Amino acid sequence: MESLQAGIRDIPDFPKPGIVFKDITPLVKDPAALRLAVQQLMQPFVGQDITAVAGMEARGFIFGSLVAWEMGLGFVPLRKPGKLPYDVQSVAYDLEYGSAALEVHIDALGPGDRVLLVDDLLATGGTARASCELIENLGASVVGCAFVVELDFLNGRERLNGYPVHSLLHY
Repeated sequence: MESLQAGIRDIPDFPKPGIVFKDITPLVKDPAALRLAVQQLMQPFVGQDITAVAGMEARGFIFGSLVAWEMGLGFVPLRKPGKLPYDVQSVAYDLEYGSAALEVHIDALGPGDRVLLVDDLLATGGTARASCELIENLGASVVGCAFVVELDFLNGRERLNGYPVHSLLHY
């Protein structure tokens, strides 16, 4: 995990003063670290009859699609409103300073689908919780949630109570 930790760069005061942004771009630039991250994200969920991997816009697309590829599964993008061209299911949620929403095509998942949710970062848990709700609104079930980084001090894991949560790095 040291090679993964070395690939996370702190950016102070981004996107606003007082925030220390965890930048994953050095990690995704390094082929060995990226491969390790993908393998470690999926490892606890191998053999759990997962039928799809979902990831949130935008960095969840990076890790989620690679996990899906490695597991031989399809990838379901969870997008910001107005980005998907077909009929969508939507869920709104609160952020620390405002609100947001995610959408998914209504035919992306259905009853019997078992989904692994993947993202780069678990912070307050709002986006991940909304993503789980969106997946379940289509009749699918969430097998687990996997993150590269978890900011433990923000207690996001509590918002995912009832879902298995797997994080590679903790801050």
